[in-house]
Amino acid sequence: MKRILLSTLAAGTLLLGAGATAQEKADDLPKTQLQVVGGLSNLTAYQNFEQPFWTKTIPELSGGQVTATIKGFNEMGLKGPEILRLIGQGVIPIGTATLAYFASDNPINEAIDLAGLAPDVKTAREITDAFAPVYQKFYAKNNIKVLGFSTYPAQVLFCNASITGLADIKGKKVRTSSRTTAEFVQALGGTSVTIAFGEVVPALQNGVVDCAITGSMSGYSAKWYEVSTHLYVLPINWNQQIHAANLDYWNKLDPKVQEFLQKNISVMTDRIWDAAAKETQEGYDCNTGAAACTQPVKGKMKLVEPTAEDRELLKKITAQTVVPKWAARCSAECVKDFNETIGKKLGVTAAKQS
Repeated sequence: MKRILLSTLAAGTLLLGAGATAQEKADDLPKTQLQVVGGLSNLTAYQNFEQPFWTKTIPELSGGQVTATIKGFNEMGLKGPEILRLIGQGVIPIGTATLAYFASDNPINEAIDLAGLAPDVKTAREITDAFAPVYQKFYAKNNIKVLGFSTYPAQVLFCNASITGLADIKGKKVRTSSRTTAEFVQALGGTSVTIAFGEVVPALQNGVVDCAITGSMSGYSAKWYEVSTHLYVLPINWNQQIHAANLDYWNKLDPKVQEFLQKNISVMTDRIWDAAAKETQEGYDCNTGAAACTQPVKGKMKLVEPTAEDRELLKKITAQTVVPKWAARCSAECVKDFNETIGKKLGVTAAKQS
């Protein structure tokens, strides 16, 4: 795998992205060619932001001095959980992936996206920003330079079964994409099932699972509305993305290129965050065929609004089950960092059991 990737990526840098600002003087930047490994190529974060950012915006802003090619990691035969390891090894100079993919590597990767922690995108961004310095320090020890964080739209329940609230998860098989969402489902009496994103449609169609959690717009892009009947619009988590570079590689880039890229990656991630709020609602509208949907194809799912009781139940499960289970598997330093940043902001305390 390493040999194949090295030959594929040898030309230069791998990045991710979408967005940008500030016209640079071409004379200030040395000629630099970048190769980029982005997120899932069939989702809007890649199509609307990462791909145009690297193939159009960066070349335009640099006067053609900095150019890039990009492919989604799925187009390169990668699954996702190996990306940060490949970045640390230098096989991927720069890449992007969902932080939850790396929960098994270290529970610190779950800290900003524990199920039920962020009921809206504003809170999700505040949590992420608060914990970012902790990630920067942690990943520097693993030869990784953190360039930024972005997010998918709200992660919600798509069900090919009747559902009116969280209580209906009891007895159902639910596809989850992280350990923390699995613990959330189990706390409700459901069964968590691990299935790759690309395999969810047949799984819902064939009854392998009754429900599946993903971003509202991600599910629409992947046509989950064709195999689901009910959309339960209670944000469970967000699936933040990490944008990172091999530290040795990054340090060898010209300082002017570093500054140029970092500044514009920050603009890109800001725009993805802004879009996440809009796309969360767009996903609700388009999966259910609401008049507000401007996409050419509209689903016919039933929109199920959460009750005040369900919102309280989500908070209760987060405080009594999700956070304690996470704290038990994360280090004492990790828990301390959580309490001093996220915990302080939300009024939530994680504690390791003696």
